[in-house]
Amino acid sequence: MERSRIALIGSGRMGSFHGETIRQRLPDARLAAVADPVPGAAERLGADRAYTDPEQVWADDDVDAVVIAAPARFHADLVVAAARAGKHVFCEKPMALTLADADRAIDACRAAGVVLQVGFNRRFAPDWAAARILLDTGQLGTPRLLRSLTRDPGGFDPARVAPGTIFLETLIHDFDTLRFLNPGAEPVEVFAVADALVEPEWRDRGLLDTAVVTIRFDNGAVGTAEACFEASYGYDVRGEVLGSGGMATMGDGRRTGLTFSYAAGRMIETARGDQELFAGAYTAELAAFVAAIRTGTPPPTTGEDARAALAIALAAAESVRTGRPVGVEGK
Repeated sequence: MERSRIALIGSGRMGSFHGETIRQRLPDARLAAVADPVPGAAERLGADRAYTDPEQVWADDDVDAVVIAAPARFHADLVVAAARAGKHVFCEKPMALTLADADRAIDACRAAGVVLQVGFNRRFAPDWAAARILLDTGQLGTPRLLRSLTRDPGGFDPARVAPGTIFLETLIHDFDTLRFLNPGAEPVEVFAVADALVEPEWRDRGLLDTAVVTIRFDNGAVGTAEACFEASYGYDVRGEVLGSGGMATMGDGRRTGLTFSYAAGRMIETARGDQELFAGAYTAELAAFVAAIRTGTPPPTTGEDARAALAIALAAAESVRTGRPVGVEGK
């Protein structure tokens, strides 16, 4: 079978990594085009064609699918446009910023009969995938307490952080992870606290850079998600499930398995960024997308998964505004 022909929309930090993955790490895919207003991206990534406007991608019959890595505010409209053009869609998180837009994106892809997969990479990381197997086989028993955390390495420009980013673009990974690790259950209530502790002078301008969210699920389990935009020691992502049959912990942030013991104590090297820590997971999620296109099987992370995580994110933001627990809006 001919390789799947994929166009990349947006070639920033994450988009470039996805473009390199399509070009170098996926033998069943071809980077057919890159659409980005900044010149030179297609040549840098080795794409067949360069476009400055996604409209050119929709009209390209030599494109089967798109990977959307543009800024989040454009995601829903791009998903809808791609579906209407008959292109399969992989969209970076968040798929949308409102539930209405999430529904619009899901409906468009369903009507067009195209694959819609969303970039929740932790489901593809070995630790998290292994924990899900323990849940699916019953070895972990019934989940009771769950935890997921994301700590970024810092160095961000507060002027470029939109209000709600910590919920819609950072913790949304953790919200999806908690659902993934509590299969069959759905969230019913959220309580969140957040503040600007890394950049306190930006607090009055709406920046929240540190947050803790408690989520109650309909099976009685309680999940905690936390995030901070700065961890001096690197990029830190971890998870934990306490079930009736035992406990699983995921992630330790190590760059390697090396532990160096010396006169000053003991030292380990930690990962400094998401693309280092989750390189394999980023590749695996795109490989799964290509497989779904080629085999006609459902993608492992769906638009409905993206909507469910977004519902938690919006409830968390509302909880911070009101100082009260907030119910999670269902479908």
